[in-house]
Amino acid sequence: MLGVAVLLAEVVPQLLADGPISAPLWLVLTASIAQSALLLALAVWVGVVLAPKVGLQATVFEAAVTTRSIKSALRPLLLPGLVGGMLGGVGLFAIGSYFSPAALAEVEQQFSPSILARVLYGGITEELLLRWGLLTALVWLAWRFLQHRSGSPRPIYTWFAIVVSALIFGAGHLPAAATLVGELTTDVVVFIVTANTVFGVLFGYLYWRYGLEAAIIAHASAHLVNYFLGLAIA
Repeated sequence: MLGVAVLLAEVVPQLLADGPISAPLWLVLTASIAQSALLLALAVWVGVVLAPKVGLQATVFEAAVTTRSIKSALRPLLLPGLVGGMLGGVGLFAIGSYFSPAALAEVEQQFSPSILARVLYGGITEELLLRWGLLTALVWLAWRFLQHRSGSPRPIYTWFAIVVSALIFGAGHLPAAATLVGELTTDVVVFIVTANTVFGVLFGYLYWRYGLEAAIIAHASAHLVNYFLGLAIA
């Protein structure tokens, strides 16, 4: 919710700067916060209930609510998360610099979320929604109805869940792009969905193999690497 709050604090002034909005400001804020809180609560609940059934973990958070060492739980996740974040950040910078459609690049110069919003909302909020909630649910559904709860989920089902959740992750960026660009052209849609799907697959793989926190570290650090590369090049 902290990521949601920071993002709203940046988006709302932009909405007001673009002209009068169609509903009272308090109503827009209340609806946005309520929707986000509901989705996050559902995603967290789904992950807590279903992840242990299919072998998916959030070992650092589990350690935080037990007597286990948080440091020991974090240690094996740190390197994969940081390597994934480094690769993701360099890829994000390269894609944004050399392949971004002109229409999208132009509006991004006028409005772009701060690095704090990217780290908190992208790194934590989106990972709770897309990986801990959605990906976990998809793996569980395949394991429950196709594998009939027999053994561990087959890798093909997990990969299916990773790709589908990554595609939804990519498509989920289209409404914001439509608000910025005004009209979604084919090249903008293909760019946004493809680029975010690639990163979603990376974060989903890290979640599967190392745990939720590895995906969070990778997602957050990818934004940091992209941000500092931008400063260095500029």
